[in-house]
Amino acid sequence: MKSTQNTLFQGDQVKDALKQAFVKLSPRILVRNPVMFTVEIGTAVMFIVTIFSLTNSAQGGFGYNFTIFLVLLLTVLFANFAEAIAEARGKAQAESLRKTREETPARVLVDGVEKRVMSSALRKGDVFFCEAGDTIPTDGEIVEGIATIDESAITGESAPVIREAGGDKSSVTGGTKVLSDRIKVVVTTQPGESFLDKMIALVEGASRQKTPNEIALTILLAGFTLVFVIVCVTLKPFADYANTPITIAAFISLFVCLIPTTIGGLLSAIGIAGMDRALRANVITKSGKAVETAGDLDTLLLDKTGTITIGNRKATNFWPANGVSETEFSKACVLSSLADETPEGKSIVELAEQGPGKLTFKAPDKAVFIKFTAETRSSGLDTPDGVRIRKGAFDSIRNMVIKAGSAFPAETEERVKTISSNGGTPLVVSQNEKVLGVIELQDIIKTGIYERFERLRKMGVKTVMVTGDNPLTAKFIAEKAGVDDFIAEAKPEDKMNYIKAEQQGGKLVAMMGDGTNDAPALAQADVGVAMNSGTQAAKEAGNMVDLDNDPTKLIEIVEIGKQLLMTRGTLTTFSIANDVAKYFAIVPALFMVSIPSLAALNIMGLHSPQSAILSAVIFNAIIIPLLIPLALRGVEYKPIGASALLRRNLLIYGLGGVLVPFIGIKLIDLVVALFV
Repeated sequence: MKSTQNTLFQGDQVKDALKQAFVKLSPRILVRNPVMFTVEIGTAVMFIVTIFSLTNSAQGGFGYNFTIFLVLLLTVLFANFAEAIAEARGKAQAESLRKTREETPARVLVDGVEKRVMSSALRKGDVFFCEAGDTIPTDGEIVEGIATIDESAITGESAPVIREAGGDKSSVTGGTKVLSDRIKVVVTTQPGESFLDKMIALVEGASRQKTPNEIALTILLAGFTLVFVIVCVTLKPFADYANTPITIAAFISLFVCLIPTTIGGLLSAIGIAGMDRALRANVITKSGKAVETAGDLDTLLLDKTGTITIGNRKATNFWPANGVSETEFSKACVLSSLADETPEGKSIVELAEQGPGKLTFKAPDKAVFIKFTAETRSSGLDTPDGVRIRKGAFDSIRNMVIKAGSAFPAETEERVKTISSNGGTPLVVSQNEKVLGVIELQDIIKTGIYERFERLRKMGVKTVMVTGDNPLTAKFIAEKAGVDDFIAEAKPEDKMNYIKAEQQGGKLVAMMGDGTNDAPALAQADVGVAMNSGTQAAKEAGNMVDLDNDPTKLIEIVEIGKQLLMTRGTLTTFSIANDVAKYFAIVPALFMVSIPSLAALNIMGLHSPQSAILSAVIFNAIIIPLLIPLALRGVEYKPIGASALLRRNLLIYGLGGVLVPFIGIKLIDLVVALFV
C-alpha cells in the first residue's frame, strides 16, 4: 500500500507515541530491553535517593539529585518514544487498511442457487460471484471468467489489472473492486485470516519478533551492561582506598553513561522501521527476519520472462524452408495459431496480417485444434481432409519428422541455431510431418536491467536467471542482461535443487515467483517473494508479498535489508564510541579532587565534578531523540563493497561517535555551569 506520509513525525502519531512512552515504563514491558531496564532500575534508585536528600545531604543536595533523576527518567522515556513512534507509523498504515476492510455483501452459490450473504459469513471453499461494480468480499481464486480489477485500495496503484481463471494471475484480494465482466471465485481463507487481516497484524507489529541478529546484539548489549555493573561495583573499594567519597548519583550516572544506552534505546525502532520501509516499497513482510536476511543475501534467482525481459515474446520473422513459398508458410503459421490465445500466438497472426502481404486466413470448417501440452511441446490443428499442421519446439518437431521417416532440413536446423544464438526463440512449423519453416520470436531485455545487476554485483549478490528457454537462447540473454549464471529449460525441481545446492554451501538464497509450481522453491529459499497477483499457494509459501507485482522488486528488497543491517551497525558503532568521551567527562570528575594529577584527564575543561556528571547524563539522554530520524529513515546505502562501507562507517560514525560527545558535553557544561 503506497504511503501518503512524507514526514517522519505527524501530530497524531507523536501524541500517541508520547502516551505509549509512559505506558512502556511498565517493568513487564521494559524487561525485554535489558539495557533500558537497568536504566529504569537506576532511575528508581535515584528517586529514592532524591527523597532521602530532602532530610539528609550526605548523598548530595536535593536539586542536584532531582536533576539526575529527571534526566534518567527522560532517557528511558526517549528510548520508549523511539520505539513507540516507529510502532505508531505502522498503526497509521493499519488504520487505513481497516477502512478498506468492510462488511461487504457477497453473492454465494448454495446448492446451485445464488444467495446474498455478508462477507463475514463466508468460509473457505465457498463460491461467490462478482460483476462490474462489485467489491470482492474476501480472498479467493478465480475458477471461472476473466475481469479487470481495481487494486488501488491495497496497492495504491490506480492502473487496473486483469485477473483470470486457470493461470498464475488467478488470485483476488478482499477489498478490491471489479471493473468489468463477471467472475466466479472460490474462497481460500477463513474469516480473520485474509490477506488484509494479515497485513493489518503485520504493520501493527503484533506479530513482530526479534530477528536473530537483533537477538545476538541484545545479548551483546546485555553483556556490556553486566560488565559495567561489575566496573561500577568494584570502583567503590578503589574510591574508599583513595579517600574519595562518591555519591550514589555519581555511581548511577557513570553506569548509565558507560552502558550503550543509545543503541539500546533505538534498537527496536530500527527493526520496526526496516519493516516499515519495506511496506512503503509496497512489500508486505511476514517477519522482520525476512527483511534482515535480504540484507545478507548471496544468491538471487529471477525468472527471465517479465523480470529480465519485457515478458511477451512476439513473432518478428517468418523463415520458410527451401522450396516453400512465403504465402504457404504464412498460412500454416496462422492456421496453427488461430486457437492459440497466448501473446506469442496472437503475435504470429498479427505478423501475417500486418506484414507486406497482409494475409488473412480462416480455419476450415470442422477443423480440430490441438492444444499445447508440456509433453508434446507443440500445438496446431487437423483439418477434415487429413492435413496435420504442427507448431512447436525444435526438438519436438524434429523428433516428429524423423519418427515419420522424413529428414529434417539442414538449412532449417542452421536457422534455428542462429535464432537461438541471437537470443530469440525458434518455433518450427510442419505440415504432415514435412518441415515448412521457422517462426522467430524475440523477447526484449528491459532497459537498465544490466545496470541493476551490476549494482547487485557490487553488493556481493550473485544473480541467476531461470528460464524455460534452450541453453543457447538462455546464454545469449544471460550475457546481454549481465547475470552471473542461468538455469535453462528449468523445471520446478531444478529451481529447488539449485537453491538447496547453494544453501548447502552456506549461502543465503532469494527467489521470486507467482505460480503454484513456484511454491516449493519459495518455501525453500531464505527469502521468498510472492507476487500479489499470483496464486494463494505462492503467497502462503513466500515470506514476502510484492503488492506491485514487480519481479525486479527483489533488488529493492535487498537494498532495504542491507540498509537495515547497516543502520543497526552504524548506530551501534556510534553508541559504543560515545563511551570514550563520557569516560573522559565523568571519571576525572570523580577523582580529581582527591587525586589532583587526574585533572590532566579533564581535557574538555569541564567546570566542576557536578557539572561534568550532569552534562554527561544530559548528553546521554538527548542524543537518543536526536538520532530517532536516522533510525527511522535508515543510513543511506551505497553498493561500494563491504570493506569500503566498513571504512566509511568507522570514519563517520566511529570517529563521529567520539568527537560529537566531546563537543556536546562541553556545550552543555557551559550552560550547566551557570546554575551549578
